[in-house]
Amino acid sequence: MIAVIGRSRIEAETLTAKARVTGAAMDRPLPKRRPNYVVVMIVALLLLGGIAAISQLIPRGLRVTEGDIRIATVQQGLFRNDVVVRSAAVPLHTIMLDALESGRVEEVLVNDGALVAKDALLFRLSNPQLRLNLVAREADRAQQISNLSTLRVSIETSWTEHQRRMLDLNFALTQAEKQFTRNASLAKTGVVPVVALEESQDRLAQQRHALEDEKTRSVIEMRIKRDAVRQMEQAVEQLNAGLKVVNDAIEGLAVRAPIAGRLTDFRLQLGEIVKSEQRIGRIDDPSQFKLTAQLDEYYLGGVMTGKKGSVNVDGRDYSVEVSRVFPQITDGRFLIELLFTGETPPVMNPGQSAETRITLGGASPGLILPNDAFVNDTGGDWAFVLARDGRSAARRAIRVGRRNNSQVEVASGLTPGERVIVSTYARFGKAERLQIAK
Repeated sequence: MIAVIGRSRIEAETLTAKARVTGAAMDRPLPKRRPNYVVVMIVALLLLGGIAAISQLIPRGLRVTEGDIRIATVQQGLFRNDVVVRSAAVPLHTIMLDALESGRVEEVLVNDGALVAKDALLFRLSNPQLRLNLVAREADRAQQISNLSTLRVSIETSWTEHQRRMLDLNFALTQAEKQFTRNASLAKTGVVPVVALEESQDRLAQQRHALEDEKTRSVIEMRIKRDAVRQMEQAVEQLNAGLKVVNDAIEGLAVRAPIAGRLTDFRLQLGEIVKSEQRIGRIDDPSQFKLTAQLDEYYLGGVMTGKKGSVNVDGRDYSVEVSRVFPQITDGRFLIELLFTGETPPVMNPGQSAETRITLGGASPGLILPNDAFVNDTGGDWAFVLARDGRSAARRAIRVGRRNNSQVEVASGLTPGERVIVSTYARFGKAERLQIAK
């Protein structure tokens, strides 16, 4: 019994200890509260409003400073269909000096930039090989002339021999004819036998054949020899022509000015070796000039021969006309030449530049923007257009038409009064929107 009471006490103490550790005996269930949806919605709206306000305060797009850009307003005006370029004066007539023969410079009589008269001696070369060639050709010519003379003497001798043989044959033929005539008369009376008559007849035929043979042989011989003479004469003519070429080459070693003018790019030195066809300078006519200019390839279809224009020299305008168009494009530009059509400037120097205006067509109304850097950066396909408040600019697709040096014709995408950034877009990268700071 005592054991049962002791076990009950131990179990009671164990239960009391568990209750003290967990505190389960002290927990009480609380009633469940429902969420206040009105308050939640108010807090969400306040958060959204705050986010919207903050987003309005944060700049959108690439930030740029207004002082770093150029802005222009789209205007309705007249588009001037012309182009203004800087042209350079070049001589109208230029003769290039090329060495016809190689040689060593023995003498230089003028300096670069000098005004020279026509046929004035400029410099002199030496070429021993040409001298030797001249001597050899003269010897060949003399030998050929000697052969020709010998052949002509031979022809005269042959002709004389032919004439002598013809005389002998004609005399023998005459004697044979007389003998045959006598024998024929005597044979009728029986004084001369028939055999003697036949012999005289055969002799007569032989003489006639010998005469004809001499004539034929002489004609053939003379034709052959005359052909030989013609061939020799042609050979002599060729030798004379070759000799003239060598003489001209030797004379060409003393180089003279083909025209009067100013000597340019002439820098020969004594003792220098000049090669055949080497460019040694040029002579410019200082009295007449033309103009050359390089234009952007955009104008290649509009600039053509005959287009009129004007050039300003020393504050005065002179009329010019496009004379040549070179369609080859180099670095995005092509070359044109212009000629003065009326009065020319009294003084111009090679290389002198002048402002030149070329008229491509008449003026016409349209939407106008300045022809600034943005056209080259975008190809005229888009532009940054400012908002009404001027604090931002957005990229917009546009299309430009004709251009001149100061104007661009807007074909579509813009309206009068809108403002456009016309300075370079290189530093904007791929930005679609700009934030403009004052």
